[in-house]
Amino acid sequence: MERESLKKYRSPLVARYASEEMAFNFSEQKKFTTWRRLWLYLAKAQQTLGLNITDEQTSEMQANIENIDWDMAEEEEKRRRHDVMAHVHTFGQCCPKASGIIHLGATSCYVGDNTDLIVLRDAFNIVLPRLARCIQRLSVFAEKNKNLATLGFTHYQPAQLTTVGKRACLWISDLCMDLRNLTRARDDLKFRGVKGTTGTQASFLALFENNSEKVEMLDRLVTEMAGFKQAYIVTGQTYSRKVDVDILSVLAGLGATVHKICSDIRLLANLKELEEPFEKEQIGSSAMPYKRNPMRSERCCSLARHLITLIMDPLQTHSVQWFERTLDDSANRRICLAEAFLTADILLSTLQNISEGLVVYPKVIERRIKQELPFMATENIIMAMVKSGASRQECHEEIRKLSQEAAAVVKQQGGENDLVTRIKASSYFTPIHNSLDQMLDPSSFVGRSPEQVTKFLAEEVQPALKPFASFLDKISELNL
Repeated sequence: MERESLKKYRSPLVARYASEEMAFNFSEQKKFTTWRRLWLYLAKAQQTLGLNITDEQTSEMQANIENIDWDMAEEEEKRRRHDVMAHVHTFGQCCPKASGIIHLGATSCYVGDNTDLIVLRDAFNIVLPRLARCIQRLSVFAEKNKNLATLGFTHYQPAQLTTVGKRACLWISDLCMDLRNLTRARDDLKFRGVKGTTGTQASFLALFENNSEKVEMLDRLVTEMAGFKQAYIVTGQTYSRKVDVDILSVLAGLGATVHKICSDIRLLANLKELEEPFEKEQIGSSAMPYKRNPMRSERCCSLARHLITLIMDPLQTHSVQWFERTLDDSANRRICLAEAFLTADILLSTLQNISEGLVVYPKVIERRIKQELPFMATENIIMAMVKSGASRQECHEEIRKLSQEAAAVVKQQGGENDLVTRIKASSYFTPIHNSLDQMLDPSSFVGRSPEQVTKFLAEEVQPALKPFASFLDKISELNL
């Protein structure tokens, strides 16, 4: 790292966390080389449709896509206060033969908005495989632990038993919804295309002497060259900022999912039932050497909150886009669109890393079940006693008294739950003494959890992962 760079603020999203792939996707290099490609597409399409543009000119443009004089571009923008015209002149400087036809008939949003749509599409294509890998890793975890009984919680109070694998399926189910939503948002993206200053295509109609068919074909050719199947039929000067709302909505939804998953992991880490990966030389606390803080999950929760809040930017921006457009969207969009995808990228790479190294502690889980299960089994015990001839009301009162005594030991004395011992010592419950241990088998309290896991993974998860089969092997390595 150059020491001079340490004297300026750098976004932690790029400096600390994000993948090189996503960081490049929102880089100046990609942005401005994409502008040049769009100018080339426009020139080639105009040439195809009969404008006086030569192969020599388009070849010159093709050869100089990556040849950007960054110093000149910076100086031109300072002088002209217009980034697009600065780069038109910079591109023209290295393409003297083509300089006169660069940006012909176009408005700034031809390169600005179309580039944004290309970058957004490519960003979806980066995060979707990452999301699929998180789902796949958690699916392996769920399958492995589908039979492992664990205490369920409602209101963060002990509830009926579930299994570790079934709980993981709750996480996976939400992630599958995100996979669907992100895929849908990507596939719904269209190209702005070649629409002119206020979206009327008037400048291109003039170029082609009022030939509407050629203007339609120009729009179609450029859209296809950019790799899109469709362009928006109507736009203002920009594509509707409602599109940005759709995009950040699904990313915010992903943020909420990851926050919930990692909050659960943090709570389970406190209970010592489950831990995220902890490396051999990792330090949990500078003051308390024994600590194994769930720092990856905490990072996810921290960044997920940022991602969730970003949806407010496009909502407010879209609401104040007067008529065909205003420019108060520009600075805001430079920040929120990039930050949303950079944050989603970090969340998914971190969640994948967590999912690849989750550690379960069955003995701790078993101990907690033993503390709570006797209370949960009281209804089953009453039913068994009634079947042996006892009165339901009498049995309820007997077990109520023993339960209160056992609860007092737990709450007031800090002892273990001894309800089972008390039942075994009571002559009243003699008819069920021999079957008591069987009645307290945790596996009999998890319902259809294992079957639900098997069915869910087979019928919903595996089909959802099929389109991403070639991306699933990559391991996640965190930068920090």
